[in-house]
Amino acid sequence: MKKLHLLLFALFVAISPSFSQQKVRAEKIGDRIDIHIGNLFFTSYHFASNEKYPFFYPVNGPSGASVTSKRNGTYPHHSSLFFGCDKVNGGNYWQEGLDRGQIVTLRAEIDQKTDDHVVIHNETIWTRPGANAPIKDLRKITISSPSSSVFQIDFEVEMEMLEDVIIEKTNHSLFSGRMDPDLAVTNGGTLLNAEGESGEKETFGKPSAWMDFYGKRGNGIEGMAIMQHPSNAWYPSPWFTRDYGFFSPTPMYWPENDKETRLSKGEVIKLKYRVLVHSGDHIQAEIAKHFDAYAK
Repeated sequence: MKKLHLLLFALFVAISPSFSQQKVRAEKIGDRIDIHIGNLFFTSYHFASNEKYPFFYPVNGPSGASVTSKRNGTYPHHSSLFFGCDKVNGGNYWQEGLDRGQIVTLRAEIDQKTDDHVVIHNETIWTRPGANAPIKDLRKITISSPSSSVFQIDFEVEMEMLEDVIIEKTNHSLFSGRMDPDLAVTNGGTLLNAEGESGEKETFGKPSAWMDFYGKRGNGIEGMAIMQHPSNAWYPSPWFTRDYGFFSPTPMYWPENDKETRLSKGEVIKLKYRVLVHSGDHIQAEIAKHFDAYAK
């Protein structure tokens, strides 16, 4: 009888949605969109007019606690999980000070909802006082949960150059994550790339398809991986990494001429990233396997 019970439980696990894809729901509340996965609040996508750029916060793991942090006294320009860029035609669309540049939302809507995923479309304009807007972008954000221990954000962005654009060499560029201090390498966490190199010293400036950042959370392990899609411009971009919890695939810090990145008016840059918020370490969460599926 015991064997029968175990067999029935295994069958239940295999077919039950709570052990495979979980239900995802979203609600727009003012200047943010809240996303729930199963019975857990996962994240909010913020796009208020007084913010520097749109961003996700918190980014809660399966434990219910955020794996990211939102700003601090030393780095107030690190807003959890976000996309921006400094030194664009003399403007700054990354660091604090709206007068220096701002990525303003024109539209943010929940365009598709099913039981297993949500799609958000966000249209933005990069603007600052006294200057022409250099870029507009359209973001498609798809949120799903492949399993009860993995929450997934697919972030796709099309950047259109509204004029000739010069981005001076900068470490502040494009898709970035700032981990909660509890998970940082400086507090015992692990930063690891696809090649198995770990920590800031081994990963800084190294091109890699993905990077995973995780650490102890209570009695378990929790973290967040960022993946670059192989179709991306500059793939695989080198990573700007910090043991205190910051990581970003940042091509603008290593431009081909070591000075700047030039983009022409009308040019469209398409970039795709996948974020996996997960329980366990990179092996338990099967990050490499997830990337292989993503790459295909």
